[in-house]
Order: sequence, then structure tokens, then C-alpha cells
Amino acid sequence: MASNLLPRLRPARQLLERLSRTPRQTVRPAATAAVQKKEGDISDAFASLSGMQFEPLEPRFKNIKARLVAGHEQAVQQSWNRLLASLREEIPIITELGSKVIPQIDFNDIDNASPEFRAEHKKRGVAVIRNVIPQEEALAMKDELREYIKANPHTKAFPADNPQVFELYWSPAQVKARAHPNLIKAQRFLMEFWHSNDPNALISSSHPTMYADRLRMRLPGDAKFALGPHVDGGSCERWEEGGYGRGKVYDSIWQGKWEEYDPWESSTRLPVMSDMYSGVGACMSETGPYEGTLLVNPLLNRATAYFLLRPFFSPKRPYPDPTAEMYDDSFLAPENWELDLSNSWLHGASPGHGQELRAALHPHLSLPSSMVHMPRVNPGDYVSWHCDTIHAVDSIHAGKSDSSVMYIPACPLTVSNAEFLERQREAFLNGTPCPDFGGGIGESNHVGRPGIEEIKIVDPEDGMRAFGLLEWDSSESGLSAAQREVMDRANKILGFYD
Repeated sequence: MASNLLPRLRPARQLLERLSRTPRQTVRPAATAAVQKKEGDISDAFASLSGMQFEPLEPRFKNIKARLVAGHEQAVQQSWNRLLASLREEIPIITELGSKVIPQIDFNDIDNASPEFRAEHKKRGVAVIRNVIPQEEALAMKDELREYIKANPHTKAFPADNPQVFELYWSPAQVKARAHPNLIKAQRFLMEFWHSNDPNALISSSHPTMYADRLRMRLPGDAKFALGPHVDGGSCERWEEGGYGRGKVYDSIWQGKWEEYDPWESSTRLPVMSDMYSGVGACMSETGPYEGTLLVNPLLNRATAYFLLRPFFSPKRPYPDPTAEMYDDSFLAPENWELDLSNSWLHGASPGHGQELRAALHPHLSLPSSMVHMPRVNPGDYVSWHCDTIHAVDSIHAGKSDSSVMYIPACPLTVSNAEFLERQREAFLNGTPCPDFGGGIGESNHVGRPGIEEIKIVDPEDGMRAFGLLEWDSSESGLSAAQREVMDRANKILGFYD
């Protein structure tokens, strides 16, 4: 299992069945029909998988860049120099430690996580929680997946000639995993690493909401699903005033104070628009390095600051070799790089696609050495990475068995997440794809697609709430005023209150 912290059919106009637990559990349908995104697969989400080339963007991005650093040009240059010096210190440490740099904890220990684990997790932005779901149970889910795919051979997948990433969102295994009480507890543990500088921010990290992502069953020898270093959650939007600028998420970086950027502060992300261009955007196998597994860049705040600042700087002397994977110290030296606001480049970003990184575009990250494999993971382990973390998959699956993963992000309860959950709940009932992904009929005609009762069997309370099928209890003890308010608002959005 994996986590990432944070279409045109006529939807059925129906009331959900009245559930049996309280008299206020009738759910209204969505007030308006949301337009589906175009039908597609994972290749549509990334420029490199779609065969596109990275190039300068439209001229308005030149003006966006200039506005972001206006009045702070000298501070940004100095900040860039400090950042490059810090990367020179940190990357050799990452290279030496490799997979050992990834903090790990057993599920049974999360109630008493050590200060060392907590500190490393906040610094690295990645972690492995072992044994979240018992191995036998996880392997049974994998068998269910195979049977579901076998029973529905018309399922869309990428690549079409040798399916690896399936456009499945509502298979029995995925539904069971998302509603599993252990997984919800693990998500709650991970989300509570976040904090808010605004005590009135309408967010509750103690109440996970479900997000329906795809699944991967990558076969030995595959080289087509070669998804290089990238970051989820949009690309151009990170620089745009109407995207991440709405919450001023990265303002300290634009002001020349990258060290003050706090990747775990949540209130600034609430107003963010991470999908301005309608882009389509857990472990079930024993998988180790070079076996089609995940690679991450465990330099969370430094790497984020770098790929955000990179479009503002150009080398004084040309690239010695644009195809090289690593560059010499003289080329990378701060004195060879100067602030340059004369172009519209947003290196690795393109509207409607994810943010991608390349050695030539982001030379100071030394990606071939700073991207490290996750340690060997087993069925039922939960791998998590921060929503700003650079991650990738092995270019070639050199293992001997499949590398199977269910992507199960951890999402807190917010007003916007409740609004999305209402739309996603309707997609679940109709069997259409998660609204964030490609549209089409999805699994609406799939044999064996589960419904409400299957979720209720797994977890009749937290699991049902995570799916938007049961109201949140804003009267529970220990809640802040902001938590109570966001729970009440979510209940109204989801149709539990008039």
C-alpha cells in the first residue's frame, strides 16, 4: 500500500439507501452534476509518458516569475547560494545511507513512536509502517484483485499491450483496504505530523477521508512504466497566484528565506488550487530495490525549495553535456549561477501534467544518487511520502515476481475535501472513476463491484465515514472548536444535515 499525504456521464439521481445506525443517515445526491474529465490512463498525467518534450511555457509565466520575487531579488540570490551549499552537505549523506535513511516503524508501535522516528520522518518526509494489514489478509486482497481483473477483461490499463497500471478505483480489494481500521489508524498517525499556525483553520487531521486512487501490478521485465522523478499535486500551479499562491504556501521561498519554509504547516494549503488545467492525475507484494519499486528523494524542504527556485536561475557558462546525469563541481558552483528572469521556463512543469524532474533540468539535486530505493517492503506494509516529495519508480523491473501496490493517500477532513468526497461518493455508487482521474464508464458495468454493505462489513463507523457514508460525530470529546465546525460543515455538504 502506498500513501501520498493530500469526467461526461449522467450521474444517477437517487438517494442512497437508508443505513441502519442512526435516524440521520440518509444521504442526498450531489446538487449538480460534475463534468467528468476526459477518459484516459496514467500516461495522460505525465508529459514524459505522453511523449511530450519539456520546453519554455507561454510568455505569461515569465511575468509570474518576476512578480513572485519582486523586491526580493538579492535575497533570493543569496538564499539560492545557501541552498546549494546545504545540498552539497546533505546529498553525500543520502548517498552513503541509501535505503537506511528511510525511517521505519511497526504498526503496533505507532501509539508510542520514538522521538527519533518522529524527527527523521519530519526531516525526510517519507516512512514505512510495517504490518499495517496482516500479510495473509493483504495477499488475499491481491488474489481478489486478480479475480476481479480476470472477470472484467475490458478494464483499461497502461500500457495497453502489457497492462501494469489499472484504471480501477472500486475493486473489492481497494474498497476493503481503504476502509480497514488499521489503515485508517495508520493514516491518522501520519496526518498528525501536520500542524496549523491558525487555530481556527477548518481542518481535522484526526479524521481521515478516503481518496480513490489506482493500483499497480507491475510484471518482471517491464520497462514501459518508467516513471521518472516527479511530484504529485500539480506542476505550474506551484508558481501561480491562482494555484498554491492562494495560500501563500511557498512565500518564504520566494522571499529568499527557504530555511523558514515549513512543509508540515497545513492551514496555508487549504485554499490551494492544485488542478487549474483539469489534468488527470499500499503494498501487496514483497518488493525490494530494482524490483519495480519506489524511489524517493528524502530531502523534503531542501529539494522542494530547489525545484521551485530552479526556474529563476541560469548557468553563466553553457551545459558541458545536456545529456549527462551528473555535472562537475565548477559547473554546479554557486558563482556559476545567476538570477535570470528573462524566460518562461518552469523546468519540468507543463499545464495539466505532474511536475517532473530530470538530471539536466535539476543538476544540483544529483538525482541518480539522491533518489534512493525504499527498503524492502512486504504485503501489508504502508509506505508514505509527503505530498511535496520527489518520487519515482524503477525504470526496469528486474525482479522475479510482480510488484503490486494499491495507492491509498491519507487526506484530512476539510471543507474542500468534504465537497470532493460528495462527488467521489457518487462516483463510487455509479462505478465511475474518481473525479480527479480520467472519465468514462469506468467500472459501472464491472462484475463483482462492491457497494455500501461491503464497506459496512469492514468498518461500520470510521470506514463508512471515510467514504462519506456516515455522518461525523462532532460531539465526541477532545475536539477543538475548529474541528467541530469542519465536521458539522462536512455533514451538511454530505447531506446529513439540512
